[in-house]
Order: sequence, then structure tokens, then C-alpha cells
Amino acid sequence: MLRSDQNPALLRAVATELKARRVALGLSQYGLAHESDVHRTFISKLEMGIANPSLTALYRLAEGLEVEPAELVRAISKRYLKELRSESRNRK
Repeated sequence: MLRSDQNPALLRAVATELKARRVALGLSQYGLAHESDVHRTFISKLEMGIANPSLTALYRLAEGLEVEPAELVRAISKRYLKELRSESRNRK
């Protein structure tokens, strides 16, 4: 269950971006977890949109995904804006 301070659109953006980049690199969740030094179940929770990564986790994930942290955050931000636009259209 999401805490009230969680942002579902942002969690979906993180989930979508991480999975897309992981798949593009041909990594399994286990492989990304190994490369990022985080637990595989955490990767799963992130990709399901039920966990919120810390700043430390984002840096580790960026390393595992072979990108600069700023690039990963920019890509997540773009997806987040798309999620917000989609939510707005669905409310109309």
C-alpha cells in the first residue's frame, strides 16, 4: 500500500524508466541488482511502482545502468511529465 506522501505518477515514471533501461541493456532484475549493489526484490518493487528509491539508490542504479545519475533523473522527469499529462487527460 502506498503511503499518503507517495506520488503514484512519479513512481510509475521511475518504474517505467528503470525497466526500459534494464531491458535495453539485456539485464535481468538480478543482473541489475548485482551491477547496482542493491537487492533484487528492491528492483522488483521499483519496477512495480511500490517502492521509492533514495538518492543513494538512484546513484547506484545509474551506475548499474551505465548512465550518469543526472541523465537518469532527466529521463525520469520526462516520463513523469507524460504521466501527469496522461492523468490530466483521464480526469477530463
